Amino acid sequence: MWAGVDIGRGHHHVAVVDGEGERVFSRRVVNDETALLGVISEVMGLAEQVTWAIDLNSSESRLLVTLLLDHGQKIVYVPGIMVNRAAEGYRGAGKTDAKDALIIADQARMRRNLTVLDGDDDLVVELRMLVARRTDLAADRTRAVNRLHDQLLAICPALQRVLDPTTQGPLILLTGFQTPAMLRELGAEGLTAWLRERKVRNAAALAAKAVTAAASQETTLPAERTAALLAAQLAQGLITLNQQIKDLDQLIEETFRRHPSAEVIASMPGIGVLLGAEFIAATGSMTRFTGPDQLASFAGVTPVPRDSGRVSGNLHRPQRYSRPLQRVFYTSALLSIQSCPDSRHFYDRKRAEGKRHIQAVLALARRRVNVLWALLRDNRTYQPTPPLTIAA
Repeated sequence: MWAGVDIGRGHHHVAVVDGEGERVFSRRVVNDETALLGVISEVMGLAEQVTWAIDLNSSESRLLVTLLLDHGQKIVYVPGIMVNRAAEGYRGAGKTDAKDALIIADQARMRRNLTVLDGDDDLVVELRMLVARRTDLAADRTRAVNRLHDQLLAICPALQRVLDPTTQGPLILLTGFQTPAMLRELGAEGLTAWLRERKVRNAAALAAKAVTAAASQETTLPAERTAALLAAQLAQGLITLNQQIKDLDQLIEETFRRHPSAEVIASMPGIGVLLGAEFIAATGSMTRFTGPDQLASFAGVTPVPRDSGRVSGNLHRPQRYSRPLQRVFYTSALLSIQSCPDSRHFYDRKRAEGKRHIQAVLALARRRVNVLWALLRDNRTYQPTPPLTIAA
């Protein structure tokens, strides 16, 4: 039998179908260990072999997945987009958790290409949590920088042009002084002394730029005091975010270095500690992949045909792939063009063949999948010249 689970935060819905696709069990269960163990035991009693399917592989399903693996159950992953598209082929126009669970179970019964979830070790789970947290903090920092730009424009456009909120010095300045009048009153010498007390680099140059910009505007814009207050808060928040990201990067590096393949992954040109950690977080165990072709397909760097009738050779990016893993290979390919002569030569050759920039980078990323796979398979670090193979 096949058990489909529609995952939720507080509750899951479990539906079981037999070999004919008929529903034999359907129940809503609390996301709690005792309740889940009861349902698992009851479902396991329905058949000698049960395949479980879930539509969400995240923190909401972690307790259920752990319990199922502890009981030796097989778990497959049915992506949510697959469930949504398959729903059109089932009776009824409504959408309920019970119907979704039934669709998940039936799709697991019919499909043979679903990813099997075998669980990850603690190190992979740690990296996945840390990488996700860093992604959130980086997004928060980007939003805060854009909002600070907006607040500075509401105070003094000239000041916004000379102060870069992505660096530490201007942020420290903005925690104390935000308006042209405040900067003019303090003067360049006073501002330089104030910045030096707070260990700001190039304090004199920064103070001169800020005071010069402040001197160019005598007009007080509407709601300047409120804008100044918000700018100071945003600047202080950015300083805190930068420190959090710095501390998190150190923790990510320490965790990444504990992985047995860390040295091999980091040796690839363009892949450092952060991208290496993202690679491990996105792939987990490499035993899930049968070869570099499957890994490249999962990363979305292998084009798929979209032919019809007389139209052939129409290649497009696949719709189902891992966005985080594609980011690893695409970003590392971009960086390797600048640092690795072999990557640069490959990119230039693709450009000479008429490929656009993105196409050439994707082609390079695809080639690098083969290289990284070979390195992980042989457990050796990257070398510009491959080692000679001596025939026996």
